[in-house]
Amino acid sequence: MVSYYFNIGLIYFVIGFTIAMLTYFVFKKDVIGHFVGALIVGLFGSFLGGVLEYFFADIIELLSNLNNAVNIFPPIITSFVLMWLFVKASERGDTDE
Repeated sequence: MVSYYFNIGLIYFVIGFTIAMLTYFVFKKDVIGHFVGALIVGLFGSFLGGVLEYFFADIIELLSNLNNAVNIFPPIITSFVLMWLFVKASERGDTDE
């Protein structure tokens, strides 16, 4: 039973870490806190997506499952949305010239 929840947590961690890596290193977005800030937001978004999937499991049951244990779409979508909002909040408004 412990390995089941550990496996789910590990999958959410990998999703959040991947979103942070993509945002900071691949897309080269400058965010508050640099990579650590992106990592915190990516992990939070991933786990939040898992919680939302738990509450709305009936609605998104039609989505595919990974190893019949974890639905990966809600953590990915929520992590991307939170990261996008974080990037928008981190942009500097240099309008005072």
